[in-house]
Amino acid sequence: MKTGLLTHADCLNHVTPEGHPERVARLEHILHALEDLDLQRVTAPLAADDDLLRVHPQNHISDILDQRPSDGFKQIDGDTFMSPGSVDAAYRAAGAVVRAVDLVLGGEAPNAFCAIRPPGHHAETETAMGFCLFGNAALAAKHALDHHGLNRVAVVDFDVHHGNGTQDLLWDEKRALVITSQQMPLWPGSGRTDETGAYETVLNIPLAPGTGGAEMRAAYKAQAFPRLRAFKPELIIVSAGFDAHQDDPLANLNWSTGDFAWITAELCKIADEVCDGRIVSTLEGGYDLNALAEATRAHVEELMKAAQ
Repeated sequence: MKTGLLTHADCLNHVTPEGHPERVARLEHILHALEDLDLQRVTAPLAADDDLLRVHPQNHISDILDQRPSDGFKQIDGDTFMSPGSVDAAYRAAGAVVRAVDLVLGGEAPNAFCAIRPPGHHAETETAMGFCLFGNAALAAKHALDHHGLNRVAVVDFDVHHGNGTQDLLWDEKRALVITSQQMPLWPGSGRTDETGAYETVLNIPLAPGTGGAEMRAAYKAQAFPRLRAFKPELIIVSAGFDAHQDDPLANLNWSTGDFAWITAELCKIADEVCDGRIVSTLEGGYDLNALAEATRAHVEELMKAAQ
C-alpha cells in the first residue's frame, strides 16, 4: 500500500493579504515538491458539521460562516484573515484529516499526509487565531476516538509555535496524549512545562531560541519518545509544522531538513512498535517557501519508507 496524500484545490482559494506569511504559495510549493512521488492521491472531502462539533461548539462554526466575506478580506484577529474561499478551504482541511483517519484505520493506507491550509493547531474551542480556523489535529484525534472507537490516540506537534489550540481542545481528553515542542519565548506564549492537562496527558517541551537539531533530538529521546511508547497509542497524529527550520523567517530555531526527516523516521519506528505503523500527518506552519517544500518532501519520503 502507498502513503496517502490528501489535498484539494479549494485550499488554494484561501487567500491572505499581500505580504502575509500564510499564503497560497506555501501549498503550491509543497504540491510541486511532491508531484513526482508515488503516493495514493485522495481528494479531500468537505467536513460535515457533525465532525467539527466533536471539537468546536456550534457558535464557533456559525461565527466562522458568518464572517466569510463576499469579496476582499475579513480580519479575525491581528494576523488571521478570511477571504471568500476561506470557509471551503477550512472545511476541506478538516475533511482531509477525517478522511485520512478513515483511510489509515480502515487499512486503505498505512499512513497519510494532509497537504492542506489553513492550518489548525492554534484554533481554540471558540477562538480562531494564529492563521487557524478549525482545530484539525484535535479533530482527527476525536474522530479516531469517538467514531472509530479507539482507546488511545497521540498527537505529536513539532511546529515552532506552541499548539495552544490542540492543547485546549484536548485538555480534558484522557484518551489523548498531546506532545508538543516549541520555541520559548515565542507567540502565543503558552506551552510551559507545568501545562499538563486535566489528566496529565499533555507534555510540553519548550526549546530556547537558537536550539539546533542535536539538542532537539536529545529532548525528544529523553522526553517525548518514552512518553509515547509508554502511552501505546493506537494511532499517532502529527502536527507537521516546518517553521523550526533554520531558514524560517518567523522564529529562531535551527533545525535542518535532515532533522525533520529524523523526527519523522523516529515517529514511524514507534508507530511500527505500538500501532501497526498508523500515522496521520497534517500540515501546520513553515514560511520560507524553499525550506518548507524541501522539509515537507523529506517528511513525506520518510512516511513512504515506513509504508513499504
